[in-house]
Amino acid sequence: MKLHDLKPAPGSQTKAKRLGRGIGSGLGKTSGKGHKGAKARSGGGKAPGFEGGQMPLTRRVPKSGFKNPFRKEYAIVNVGSLEQFEDGAVVTVELLRAAGLVRGLKDGVKILGTGELSRKLTVQVDRFTGSAKEKIEKAGGTAEEV
Repeated sequence: MKLHDLKPAPGSQTKAKRLGRGIGSGLGKTSGKGHKGAKARSGGGKAPGFEGGQMPLTRRVPKSGFKNPFRKEYAIVNVGSLEQFEDGAVVTVELLRAAGLVRGLKDGVKILGTGELSRKLTVQVDRFTGSAKEKIEKAGGTAEEV
């Protein structure tokens, strides 16, 4: 087989419909759209979610809940995963990112109390849970909110 022998698979390429080109073509005058109605108009058809004039589902269902526009979302790190840092290290947000413990930095970093900590660390992040602070201080380290 040579480059000049290559051709598309039979039936894979069809000619475009030539609309509005006379009665004999079978697609003249109304161009295959029939007579009148929404589908015959330019830009015609029904909007997504249209239910034939019935009140649409999105408007029938009551609204519920509340989305706080001022909500803060923290990137979370467990106390147990701080075990990988050497004794006496100062753990900052930059160090956590470099270690791959924090990916997307949202509104800061929060340390949660899951896991155990045996190393003496100085942890400087935005938030701590009570149990996380307790475990860090129990291991001889300090928890500083930045």
